[in-house]
Amino acid sequence: MNDVRRRDGVDLDAEREVDLRSAWTRISERWWLPLGGLVLGAILGLLVSVGSGDVYRAEALIYLGQPFTPAGGGQLQSLQTNPKTVSEIVRSEAAIAKAAKAADMRPGQLRGNVTSTAVVQPGQVARNFTPLVELEVRAPTKVKAEKASNAFANTVVNQVVPYIRQKMLLLETQIADDEDQLEEIDARIATANRQQRIAFADDSLSLGEKLLVSANSNLTLNAAESRRAGVNSSRIAAEQLLSLARNVELSRVVQPGVAVRSSATSRRNAGTVGALVGLLLGALAAIVADPWLRRRSAATA
Repeated sequence: MNDVRRRDGVDLDAEREVDLRSAWTRISERWWLPLGGLVLGAILGLLVSVGSGDVYRAEALIYLGQPFTPAGGGQLQSLQTNPKTVSEIVRSEAAIAKAAKAADMRPGQLRGNVTSTAVVQPGQVARNFTPLVELEVRAPTKVKAEKASNAFANTVVNQVVPYIRQKMLLLETQIADDEDQLEEIDARIATANRQQRIAFADDSLSLGEKLLVSANSNLTLNAAESRRAGVNSSRIAAEQLLSLARNVELSRVVQPGVAVRSSATSRRNAGTVGALVGLLLGALAAIVADPWLRRRSAATA
């Protein structure tokens, strides 16, 4: 150990202590250099933050929806349930080109300025599927930020909803068919009731003939009522599935993007960093000032 700390009779620890003390003495003698560097660095940092200008940030909120089986009994795995779907879509060149065209921007202005974040409860982590996603777009103007964010949001929704839209179309068709059948059944019931009334009011018919007409009408009415109950149950089930698809399964833009001004560079951070850099440079200048002046004097002499 002594061999390490002493080389050729020189105490390295003592030498290091002398060097540090000498450096601190030089800084103390020229205290105005670190102070000036601190002030100048802070001013330059603030000027840089002001010169960098402001950007506008627009956030659109998307609900991806939760798809179920056609009968509504179980959940499905699809684009809507993949946690990477939104981020992959908004980073795709097709989505960037479409948003750039809508916002009258160049695609390069959007690359790296679009982010997607899953919305979860405080303290929780989005490990798997989270249907609520926030899209953030940064652009040089308010209008461009809003148009770009809404274009991205609409692109995401249009990419993930084909299954639900097809499901809703089929349910709407089924409901329309059921309603047509109910109208037809109601017409048959009305006809059977009318025939009964006419038969009982006809004095030319015997009692046996009237009873026969009544029996036939009752058979028709019973069959029609039974069919009507089945069709009505089918319509109610389809309407419930359609309501589920519209309110739970269907992807949609919950809140369109509204832009707010956001400083491109934090003035506080820029001033702090500039002051720190200026302080270090000023201290370094104070340390090297004496050796530099001595070499200059020697060269002049």
